Amino acid sequence: MVRIGVIGYGYWGPNLVRNFTECAGATVVAIGDASPERLALAHRRMPSARGAASAAELIRDPEVDAVVIATPVPTHFELAAAALAAGKHVFVEKPLTTNSEQARRLIDLAEKRRLALMTGHVFVYSGAVRKINDLIQANDLGELLYYDSVRINLGLFQKELDVMWDLAVHDLAILDHIWKAAPVAVSATGVKHFSGHAEDIAYLTVFYADNSIAHVHVNWLAPVKIRRTLICGSRKMVVYDDVETAEKVRVYDKGVSIAHSPEAEHQMRVNYRAGDMFAPHLDNAEALRAEAQEFIASIEQGRKPLTDGEAGLRVVSILEAASKSVTMRGGVVELNGDRKAAI
Repeated sequence: MVRIGVIGYGYWGPNLVRNFTECAGATVVAIGDASPERLALAHRRMPSARGAASAAELIRDPEVDAVVIATPVPTHFELAAAALAAGKHVFVEKPLTTNSEQARRLIDLAEKRRLALMTGHVFVYSGAVRKINDLIQANDLGELLYYDSVRINLGLFQKELDVMWDLAVHDLAILDHIWKAAPVAVSATGVKHFSGHAEDIAYLTVFYADNSIAHVHVNWLAPVKIRRTLICGSRKMVVYDDVETAEKVRVYDKGVSIAHSPEAEHQMRVNYRAGDMFAPHLDNAEALRAEAQEFIASIEQGRKPLTDGEAGLRVVSILEAASKSVTMRGGVVELNGDRKAAI
């Protein structure tokens, strides 16, 4: 039985506590939060778990085997490093750290101590993304051409990170998991509309080694909530709408082919294909539960989790490059390392 300590009982912490409590092979033994009110709430909901007024107190607890960190992003590195140094397995909510150097240091520390380090890329564990990944791995979509996503809503404004680090991180985690090619460059533009806050709207483009492309639009200033992604392959296309309740994933047998005229090499004929649409059956299990179970399994089996520290590093590296590009008003920033090899 893996004994879990959760640091941070604010926005996302209660969801993590609930899922790890109900996770096979795990039990939540301690909850830490600097707020007495949040600790009191945690005690009412989980009277069996000890309360810790400080992260250091929870990390020192000899009854804690693994630490789950759900605190503001700027605190991730120090808390994770302290937990790893104390011999604890570590799960960190997205993004892993605020820069790639911190992420590398956590990876090195986890490897030296043979501890699990997992990044909370929750969408990777959703039934929709897992189904899309199955379709890609089976080559049902053909050659991947583009990924085009809109992820917008009203709020939540944050001071410690911008809209890319808050929302685009989800799409970058999905791309890191499903895309076959390696990202080679990034371009991004963004604007901050309110003094004292970071960019609240941004457009991010990732270029890949095989000439495919990904574009992500993120926005905290939209009147509606949209979570829609188009994935185009040479054989089929996918529409993934996370707001939909019934058919989150739809696969379209549509496409285009270019035929060269035998009479004149410079003449080309465009052929359009319009076939059926189908909505595949999806696993409706809660993504966060699957994510928690993966963390426990990686500890029990002594292996790296699916979204390990390296996955967190790759996503942070792209976000770093995107932030740099924003200061250049969309200038292209090359990616050097910290990326998957092309398949």
